[in-house]
Amino acid sequence: MPAFRSCRQLIGWLTLGLSGCVAVPVLAQQQIRRPSFDQVLKREDKNSDGKISQQEFKGPARLFERLDRDNDGAVTRDEFLALRQNGQSPDRAGRSNGRQGNNARGPQDVTVHRDVVYGTGGGRDLKLHIVVPKKESDQPRPVYVWIHGGGWQGGTKEGGVGKVVPLVREGFVGATIEYRLTGEAPFPAQIEDCKCAIRFLRAHAEKYNLDPKRIAVGGSSAGGHLVALLGTSGGNKDLEGDGGWLDQSSEVQAVVNFFGPTDFKRFVTTEGYERHNLDGSPESKLLGGGEVLANPAGIKRVNPITYIDDEDPPFLIIHGTKDKTVPANQSEALAEALSNAKVPHRLHLIAGAGHGGPEFGKPEINAMVKQFLLSNLKPNETESDSQ
Repeated sequence: MPAFRSCRQLIGWLTLGLSGCVAVPVLAQQQIRRPSFDQVLKREDKNSDGKISQQEFKGPARLFERLDRDNDGAVTRDEFLALRQNGQSPDRAGRSNGRQGNNARGPQDVTVHRDVVYGTGGGRDLKLHIVVPKKESDQPRPVYVWIHGGGWQGGTKEGGVGKVVPLVREGFVGATIEYRLTGEAPFPAQIEDCKCAIRFLRAHAEKYNLDPKRIAVGGSSAGGHLVALLGTSGGNKDLEGDGGWLDQSSEVQAVVNFFGPTDFKRFVTTEGYERHNLDGSPESKLLGGGEVLANPAGIKRVNPITYIDDEDPPFLIIHGTKDKTVPANQSEALAEALSNAKVPHRLHLIAGAGHGGPEFGKPEINAMVKQFLLSNLKPNETESDSQ
């Protein structure tokens, strides 16, 4: 949530496209002067590309999801004006009402199968969105699965649709998953759910025309930690859980890790990051509470570097040198451990970048991710040419 200059500005943000959800006195609504798209663009479009990315947006995440009607990870002038003029509720604005196969908010060249139940965790259903090209293919497609961040205590699968669409256009099947947060269950619930999602996709390879031998994962922050753990802990039965599809493998064939924690002891003892050791920190909650350093067994179990061996898949690791939330030494530690095990990898440090932000959405970074995935899980030429 941004720091608003006045209560009126805050109310303006909340009522923008949320008229059916927030009760505001009529007089107050009449007095609100909502910002124009040009005003918002001037304030938030850091890379001057004429649209507002999810990283650039300073409003509530829920508002961004409503504004981003085609779920491509950026808000354009047309999307901004459409929701503002219509004043619609989420369903009327084209958001999913929970029915699978609803594609109202997806780009026109893909189909989004929403809220597909992939397994169970903590006695409840777990869901994912699956994104497939509308153009059919005779050959099974590789898969790119996005796992959201949020300190293991927040975040949703919604923003992941925009993360996978560029790869879907290159011949992939995309997926974005939910997992249990720490308010519901501590570790290893999170990785158990992620592994269950991978197993589900393999079990349903024929239904979604995907290649079970070519599954890549990507994620940022807490999601980066989880995808790194997926990459290094393949075959570790202690982290599989019992959410479903245990006859399938949870191994992945490529990993894209954006600034995820990998060595919790080094993390919480790094100068300037000691607050992460405290009881109540996101890392503490993940481990079940208490100071992180007081739980060496938990640290070992949660660290992706614990499980590295020479059979791990290739990694692309991207981190900002000025990250104030997760120190860059976490990506450096992962790269060093992968090097020692002779696992193919690339570490890319973005000079001056923080914990996310517009630097991670620049064309050269997008191209780096795309090239990494295409080179490691390259679709058939006939597929790529048809997209």
